[in-house]
Amino acid sequence: MRALVTGVTGQDGWYLAELLRQRGDEVVGLVATSDPAPLPPGVTPLAGDMRDAESLRAAVDTCEPDEVYNLASISSVAQSWRDPATVADVNGVGVVRLLVALREFGERTGRPVRFVQAGSAEIFGDAPAPQSETTPIAPRTPYGAAKAYAQHAVAAYRAAGSWAASAILFNHESPRRPDTFVTRKITRAVAAIADGRDERLSLGNLDARRDWGFAGDYAEALVRIARSDEPRDFVVASGTSHSIADFVRLAFEHVGIDDWQRYVDVDPALQRAGDAGEQRGDATLARRVLGWAPTVDLRGLIALMVDADRAALAPPT
Repeated sequence: MRALVTGVTGQDGWYLAELLRQRGDEVVGLVATSDPAPLPPGVTPLAGDMRDAESLRAAVDTCEPDEVYNLASISSVAQSWRDPATVADVNGVGVVRLLVALREFGERTGRPVRFVQAGSAEIFGDAPAPQSETTPIAPRTPYGAAKAYAQHAVAAYRAAGSWAASAILFNHESPRRPDTFVTRKITRAVAAIADGRDERLSLGNLDARRDWGFAGDYAEALVRIARSDEPRDFVVASGTSHSIADFVRLAFEHVGIDDWQRYVDVDPALQRAGDAGEQRGDATLARRVLGWAPTVDLRGLIALMVDADRAALAPPT
């Protein structure tokens, strides 16, 4: 297989590229010329930009992929409030540009390409939990609205004959998650506090509940979707939710600190507009059709992240 992966330099791109390479597949990564991030080992770079339709057509024609995984996204909900137009262009319209390029390539060559979109639970807004493939789409943030547009576009192109599927991904984290995300902010602060390098952790809403999984498990789901018998949409989630406070408590417990409240400040300025109260996915369809299930629970995920952050703080030997 030859796979074209957009967003290959991000957290999910690294795990997906590693997984595909381990299976003996060729991986080509779409990379914007302005992106200085390192590529995963063994990935062939190919220039392209989700905001430039011609560059996407050229990339598809050059790569001639069997599969395309679209992980390219401005993934910050907070940033989507600051710059909604750019987020809509990349996360929403960019998906259509890529779908058009793949459709034209298939019509011209007679080689259909399988396409998997990395969607988001943010499309459901504040819908009652658990959320599944049949939950109404009702986003409450510009990020969610852009992902919802992409979700509908995938369905439209699938109905028109394209092999297009969407993975509706709930929160997934790892030691590769940037520290602009609250989970990494928590684990890095806990590592620093445990090491005596810091004393405080400031957070917003401690009561929001999220369904967290390990990014490596979710990369496995993406591949299973691409190689399933027919294109369809799948919720990818652990099926359990925990509060931000739970995440903080488990992180501090991992370093032997039980009285975590004394280190945490609640700052109302850090609360996000449109934040859903609870996200909890029902991945029954993925379990039944794909045989997929998460292998890392929340406690194990937090241990991976905190240990990585503590190791990064340790002086070189």
